[in-house]
Amino acid sequence: MIRFIGGRLIEMIPVLWIIVTGVFFLVRVAPGGPFDADRVVSAEVLGTLNAYYHLDVPLHRQYLDYMARLVHGDLGPSFKNANWSVNELIALGFPVSLELGLYALAIALALGLLAGVLAALKPNTLWDYIPMSLATLGICVPAFVLGPVLLLVFALYLHWLPVAGWDGPSYKVLPSLTLGIVYAAYIARLTRGGMIEIMTQDFIRTARAKGLSETRVVLRHALRGGLRPVVSYLGPAAAGLLSGSFVVETIFHVPGLGRFFVQSAFNRDYTMIMGTVLFYAVLILLFNLIVDVVLAWLDPRIRGAS
Repeated sequence: MIRFIGGRLIEMIPVLWIIVTGVFFLVRVAPGGPFDADRVVSAEVLGTLNAYYHLDVPLHRQYLDYMARLVHGDLGPSFKNANWSVNELIALGFPVSLELGLYALAIALALGLLAGVLAALKPNTLWDYIPMSLATLGICVPAFVLGPVLLLVFALYLHWLPVAGWDGPSYKVLPSLTLGIVYAAYIARLTRGGMIEIMTQDFIRTARAKGLSETRVVLRHALRGGLRPVVSYLGPAAAGLLSGSFVVETIFHVPGLGRFFVQSAFNRDYTMIMGTVLFYAVLILLFNLIVDVVLAWLDPRIRGAS
């Protein structure tokens, strides 16, 4: 297992280098610069700003300087947030995005696993048709549509929950539901398919023949194999919960990292764009690594093939 994890960590290095290099040159090839949206300034002031942030040196030199700082963990200063570094802004916004993502993941797993298992145990009945129909609807409705609908119903019409913000438990319900319901739909479909396949296996029939209760057969024997598709999905799903929170954070005015990413894209804040993209890339790769480890634990054949 140690060799398995070490191999995956080594594979992450060239992937991150490609991401950093690609984003670095793409943001600089795009029209405009980080100071174009400001009020009109003289050429002398613009030259001073470019010199201060080392934007007046050749592009290859900027790239080498950035990579040298990156090796030491320095993501550089933010061009649009005076006296703030990218590291400080990420440390400020990420805990909120992480909290939102964890709440949404808990909702997605609770709803998705429950619906999927019930549908698999009662196939071709109302216990199957109703949750799977709702799951299909959840897959078809994106977060930027579901969010305003939930806000309109529960905040503006019923007045049960606040409209926006992140100041207390009641403020966190709608954003978490908006983000979690979409992924719950995928988890429900995957759980149903995996469980139906496992429930027809010989070892399940053997467990039943030994007189084990249906609850023990499902929880002790079927879930471990039936949830493999869900575990495989959780890596990109967890990454999607964090990156997908950009839209939800904007709708509900949640002060997370997504806000800084959106603002940096509009303001052409090179270092903030680079920092947030790199940060999310590392998270995605780590989530995928965790999923690979869990799958290898569930199925030792995966370790042997790596």
